Amino acid sequence: MSCWLVRVPPLHRMRWQRGETRGRLTVGDEDRKQRVNRELSELLNELRVALPGVQVLFAFLLAVPFQQRFTDVTVFQRDVYYGTLLMSALSIVLLIAPAAQHRVLFRKADKEPMLFRSNNYAITGLLCLGVALCGAILLVTSYLFNGVLAIVTALVAIVMILALWVVVPLLRRRSGAEDV
Repeated sequence: MSCWLVRVPPLHRMRWQRGETRGRLTVGDEDRKQRVNRELSELLNELRVALPGVQVLFAFLLAVPFQQRFTDVTVFQRDVYYGTLLMSALSIVLLIAPAAQHRVLFRKADKEPMLFRSNNYAITGLLCLGVALCGAILLVTSYLFNGVLAIVTALVAIVMILALWVVVPLLRRRSGAEDV
């Protein structure tokens, strides 16, 4: 009895068939409960990818004020630091919220509403992370270089984050592409 999976037609639907066991795993034919469970699991796995980066950024930001040269920062840099720290913390709260709610609401028949809430938390958390990343770039480059280079570098980061995290997915969504 083999457990390997083979892709079988039709290709536009995700249909998988077990090797010699003749058992079928058909994602295209999953019921509502199975789909919610799968989507929630996918969302939680995606958040596991984002969280370490946010936590490293937050740890860096927590250490910055305790450096000797932090007293040399301008009022602008201090304000950018403060905003970046808050955005980073908010991002962590929003990205951890789905896992925390999943644990607290265990077996409370709240998975589908939790999935939609968690999706909103994840999107908002990623946008806060984008702001925090741009703030960190602005902070470091304004400290090391002149203000013009810092602003240009931060603007490039903003454009890239908006393009890759917002515009491309929205264009893909608008095109009517269906996730099966």
